[in-house]
Amino acid sequence: MKLTGFFVVMPLLAFDVATTTLEPQTVKAFDQYVKRREAEMQARPSFLWCDGRQSCLSTVKQGDLMVEPRHQRGVHEVPGGLVHDWQGATFVPGVKLDDALAVLRNYDNYKNVYAPEVIDSKLLSRQGEQSKVFLRLRKKKILTVILNTEYDTLIERVDATHGRSRSFSTRIAEVDDPETKDEHEFPIGQDHGFMWRLNSYWRFEERNGGVYIECEAISLSRGVPMLLSSLMAPILRQLPRESLEKTLLATRRALLNQ
Repeated sequence: MKLTGFFVVMPLLAFDVATTTLEPQTVKAFDQYVKRREAEMQARPSFLWCDGRQSCLSTVKQGDLMVEPRHQRGVHEVPGGLVHDWQGATFVPGVKLDDALAVLRNYDNYKNVYAPEVIDSKLLSRQGEQSKVFLRLRKKKILTVILNTEYDTLIERVDATHGRSRSFSTRIAEVDDPETKDEHEFPIGQDHGFMWRLNSYWRFEERNGGVYIECEAISLSRGVPMLLSSLMAPILRQLPRESLEKTLLATRRALLNQ
C-alpha cells in the first residue's frame, strides 16, 4: 500500500465507527433557530430577499446563480450539532409561474430532475396543496451517504404572479450497506449525523419575462469531532451549499427544457 493511500484509509476506518446520537437539546436548538428565521422571513419587507440588492438581481438576470450564507459561513453551532443555513436565487426567462410550481409539484419526477442526488422519489399522499413525499438521497463528498427521507410539503399560489413552497423533513434515516442484500437503516438519530433535519423555503415571482426563483435551505447535522475534523469538516460544511446550488440549477434546467 502506498503511504498516501494509508492516510486516506485510516480516517475512513475511524469514521466507520464514528456514529453519534441526536440529542433532545440539539433538536430543541434547531427548532428555536427555525422559529427565529421564519419570523424574519415573515417580517421581510419584500417578497424576494434578492429585491433591493441590485447586484443580486443583475447576477441572476444574467443567468447566473446567487448563493450565499445567512450568517458567517452558513454554519451556526448548537449543542451537539451544526445548523446550516444557505439561500440562493436564479432567474428563468420565458416561463410562467405555473410552470415553476408544476416542477415542484411533480414529486415522482424528482428522481429525474434532481438526479444523481435524488435516487428515488415518490408522492406518498396529497390533500389539496399539502403532500407527503419520499426521497432517497445520495450525499457524496469523499464519502457517499444514502438517506431515506420523508417530508411534509405545501405549495401554494399567493396571487397571479407570486407563489411559495415550504418543506419540512419528518423522517431521515441513514442507510447502511446500501444496494446490497444486507441493506438496512440505522436507528433514527443514531447514525453518522450527516443530516438530521432539512427545511426548505421556496419563493417564486413572475416578472420581467420570466420567473425569479429563490430557495433557502436550513439543515441540521452533527458537530465535527476533533479526531475526524479533516475528513468530516468539508463534508458537513460544504455539502449544504453544494446541494442548494445543484437544486437551483436542476430546477432552472428543467424549466428551460420544457
